[in-house]
Amino acid sequence: MITQEQANHLFEYRDGKLFWKNSKRPSFNGKEVGCNDGQGYIKVTVDKKQYSAHRIIYLMHHGELPDVIDHADRNVKNNRIENLRPANASQNGMNSRSRQKSISGCRNVTKNKGRNKFSVYIRIKGKSTFIGNFDDLELADLVATEARSKYHGEFAFK
Repeated sequence: MITQEQANHLFEYRDGKLFWKNSKRPSFNGKEVGCNDGQGYIKVTVDKKQYSAHRIIYLMHHGELPDVIDHADRNVKNNRIENLRPANASQNGMNSRSRQKSISGCRNVTKNKGRNKFSVYIRIKGKSTFIGNFDDLELADLVATEARSKYHGEFAFK
């Protein structure tokens, strides 16, 4: 496991990016580190172990590596230190984009065809929780946004 001391020796942080400072390959010094993993994360190898650049950046600034580091703005390419925060898996999930297309077009809102209403559900402590049924999609979306804010706090998807 890389330490804060190693990270600060190997890398320089500038505006959300890491640059080699003391690479084993001197020709790399001064160049931006890593490569894209296909999902937008920058990966870098240190002593035959791969790390995400955002995790190294967090370690360099805070001296610890939490299990999960959340990108507050949900942009995995934005590794500025002010955009990185420790989280647990549940909080990270609260701040993630919807993984599936919603028929209603609104997060946490589904169309209840049997009742011709819009139903609001959000995850609270790992469980899907029914919030209510609404005649109007706009009202259902507003209630879903308020429920996320109430139950998910700073990690609420806005």
